[in-house]
Amino acid sequence: MFNVDEMFEVSFSPDDIESIAEALKEMKNPVTLYVFVEKDRKKCRYCDNTIKLVEALASASARVSSPPLLNYVVVERGVNSDLFEKFGISRIPSIAMIEGYIKYTGMPAGEELRGLIETIIRLSTGDSGLSERSMKKISELKAPVYVEVIVTPTCPYCPYVALMANMIAYEAYKAGNKAVISDIVEAYENPDIADSYNIMSVPAVAINKQMAFVGLPYEEQFVDLIYEVSIKSWVKEQRKKLLERMLKEE
Repeated sequence: MFNVDEMFEVSFSPDDIESIAEALKEMKNPVTLYVFVEKDRKKCRYCDNTIKLVEALASASARVSSPPLLNYVVVERGVNSDLFEKFGISRIPSIAMIEGYIKYTGMPAGEELRGLIETIIRLSTGDSGLSERSMKKISELKAPVYVEVIVTPTCPYCPYVALMANMIAYEAYKAGNKAVISDIVEAYENPDIADSYNIMSVPAVAINKQMAFVGLPYEEQFVDLIYEVSIKSWVKEQRKKLLERMLKEE
C-alpha cells in the first residue's frame, strides 16, 4: 500500500551527506533558510521532519566551510508572528528565503530536494543561471506576479520548474523591483491548493491564481508569460487610477 509518510522521512546515509556537502562546496556567500513551523509540533504533521531536513543540510554545509555558509532560523507560529507576516507565510511547514520571495509551502521532499539545494547554491553564488534576455525582461516587470509551482516528491521534472521559478523571483529581487514571488507548493501536504486548479499531473504552474501550464516549460516561455501577466496587470492598474482621477475631477 502507498504510504505518503514514507516520502517525507528524513534519513540520509553517510554517502548522501557526503554528496550534499560536495554540492554545497560551490557556495560563496551565506544563505539563511527560515523554517516556519507550529509551536506545538503535535499539530503539524511534518514540521519536525522539515526541521530535521534543514538541520541535515546545515550540518553538511558545516563540513565544507567554517563558519558554515548555510544557516537556518526556526520560526514558530504564535511566537514569531511578525516574521510570518513579513515573509507572507500562512501555512506550515514552510521554508522561505530572500524575505519570502522564494518559499516552499510544505516540506520539500524526495526529488524536490535537488531543486532546493541548487536554489541555495545559486543564491549563494549570485548567479541565477538565466539568460541575458531573461534577466533583461525580468528587470522590466511592472506589476507583482505570484507564481505557484505545484509539485510532488516523486516528480522528476518538478525540481527543474521549481528552480526556474525561484531564479526568476531571485532576478526580480536583485533588480530591485521584487515583482515575483515563487511559491513551491507540495501537493500531498496542500491538496486543497492542487484541487483548486483541478491538477491531474505535475509539475503544474499557476500565475496570479490562474493555471498557466502543465509540464516543463522552456525558460523563454516561462519568462515571457510572467512578463505578459505583469504588464497586463500594470496597464489595468494604470487605467483604474486614471479613471479614479477623472471621476474626482468631475
